[in-house]
This record gives sequence, C-alpha cells and structure tokens, in this order.
Amino acid sequence: MSGYLTTHVLDTARGCPAQGLKIELFAIKDDSRVRIKTLVTNADGRTDEQILPAKSFATGTYELVFHAGAYLDAVGTPPEAPRFLDIIPIRFGMSEAAHYHVPLLLSPFGYSTYRGS
Repeated sequence: MSGYLTTHVLDTARGCPAQGLKIELFAIKDDSRVRIKTLVTNADGRTDEQILPAKSFATGTYELVFHAGAYLDAVGTPPEAPRFLDIIPIRFGMSEAAHYHVPLLLSPFGYSTYRGS
C-alpha cells in the first residue's frame, strides 16, 4: 500500500463543510519548514486532490496550516480584532506508507483534529 494524505474541514458552528478554506502543507526538516503545496477546500470541505499523493509521499514530520480567520471572514462570522482563531497549524508525523487523514472540526472559538480514516 502506498501512503497519501487527505483532509476534511467541517464548520461545526454553521453545521456544514468549510468551503473556500486555504490550506498549506509544509515538510518539517530540523528547524525549517518547506512549503510543498497550497490548496483550497471545495463545497464538500475537502481538497479536489490528495494533499500529498502516493507519488510524492514520504514518511516524516509535516504541518498543515489552515487559514481559518480568512475563511471565517468570508462566511460572515462577526469579526474580532484580532480573531481568536486565525492561523491553525497542525504538526504531525507520518511513520508508515499508509493513508493519513487529518480532519479539522472548526468553530470561531475552538477546533479539534484527529487521525481519521
């Protein structure tokens, strides 16, 4: 089995997928971050392609950066100055060639993630 990486973002405050949310993927090497890809979620709250497909997969430490503040602004969530949640980084390790699914459950004042399937 080849490894690959996916995500799914759900807006739990509005009860719907988070469409139009920008996501960046970084590889973490020692003390540096190397941006690999930038994607935007579709109407289902997923990306149109795998974040890290099998042909590019490598084990290691990665970071997904979710641009929650811009998304919350775009959907009309009342603004704060500054927003409680703006940029949400999730750093995680992939230790085997498997499907890694890193979903984000998002609201203006909290979030949750887990290793999904």
